Amino acid sequence: MKHMSLREIAASCGGTYHGDLSLASLEVSGVVIDSRKAEKDSLFVAVKGARVDGHTFIPQVMEKGALCSVSEQDLGDTDYPYIRVASCTQALKDIAEHYRRSLDIKVVGVSGSAGKTSTKEMIASVLSQRYRVLKTEGNFNNEIGLPLTVFNIREKHEVAVLEMGISDFGEMTRLAKIARPDVCVITNIGVAHIETLGSRDGILKAKTEMFDYMNPDGTIILNGDDDKLRGYCPKNGVSPVYFGLDASCPYHAEHIESRGLKGTDARFVTPSSSFDVHISIPGDHMVSNALAATAVGYALGMTDRGIADGIRTNVPIAGRNNLIEGKHYTVIDDCYNANPASVRSSLDVLACADTRTVAILGDMFELGPDSEKMHYSVGAHAARKGIDVLVCIGELSRETARGAEKTAEESGLSIQIRHFDTKADFFRHLGDILKEKDTVLVKASHGMEFSEIVEQITA
Repeated sequence: MKHMSLREIAASCGGTYHGDLSLASLEVSGVVIDSRKAEKDSLFVAVKGARVDGHTFIPQVMEKGALCSVSEQDLGDTDYPYIRVASCTQALKDIAEHYRRSLDIKVVGVSGSAGKTSTKEMIASVLSQRYRVLKTEGNFNNEIGLPLTVFNIREKHEVAVLEMGISDFGEMTRLAKIARPDVCVITNIGVAHIETLGSRDGILKAKTEMFDYMNPDGTIILNGDDDKLRGYCPKNGVSPVYFGLDASCPYHAEHIESRGLKGTDARFVTPSSSFDVHISIPGDHMVSNALAATAVGYALGMTDRGIADGIRTNVPIAGRNNLIEGKHYTVIDDCYNANPASVRSSLDVLACADTRTVAILGDMFELGPDSEKMHYSVGAHAARKGIDVLVCIGELSRETARGAEKTAEESGLSIQIRHFDTKADFFRHLGDILKEKDTVLVKASHGMEFSEIVEQITA
């Protein structure tokens, strides 16, 4: 990582340096909170987790060659340096904020109720056609993960694409204070985390906290198809740029032609041009994601050809609309997380298949008092999309099954519906449900651990 001395680190987090003063001018090679990732000259921040207290591992990481540790405890007389702080979690954020502000790099912040990760991946793919890009990996998008992602920025990087996920008020402000985005992208305002944020207006308020610490000369890019985002006026006076399927958006698509599970062809229109694109991942939501990436590309000076190449070469990651063509079944692995909007989008993708379609859906969490109604609506959508078989797993998903059953009955639609209390119950009947050549969607909230189902089906 870029040069950062122990003295500088202590000052950035309001800590007190303990140890040999001659070592205070030495620079760390990186910052870690996982003792297994500690290496020579790294800084170990002893964060207290839900199950493990990092302080337990301080002697071990120092023996491995770490240069210094950050500790909430008085470690007494040691033969290695440490920085004493009031909170290691806060220190991690403070050090990351200081490091980010020392970097000459463009930062793209990405948030939204659904589609954050797939949009982040699309943006990174586009920008990689011109720049050396660092992007958020995995679920490192919160108050612990974002600082660690920032620490991975090296002098070679020219752009960082940072996913920013929240579940409560104030979190986005703290993330933005670290990230200091030059470009802010919000994909949509849905109902994810409505349990803590109260309403879609509350979600809008929480998401747009991102603008509080953005570059005042930066760019705000919003989904013009979203009723809460269209016409939104940021308090900082930056006029948003809109993307969407609506032709009134400066960045929009024309002549959209589905290629089934092979993706989508379209013509993209920008404020100054138009060009043809192929999006390899299926679904209308991916067209929106690609339009967002196009707007980001324009904000950072890219050409139409570079943007089109980046869109075409973008590929899905595990658990995120990842198409797995196995010997017996085609599996749409979208099991990383779920909310009503993302499940409906995934069902739309499944409906593109030219084989028998099976949706294996699980519970969606953190939806608040309207959770049953939202599960019901997802089941109704599955019936209306003509899905052949709907498998619902979990207590909340009883309503998903009920929504599908009631909608099919009222509309004269044909759909097979099965409900299981647990994955174990489902596995016992798996052989009776799936047929050769089926296309199978697997989706639920992360806590349902539906990756086990993907593994079982593709084994």
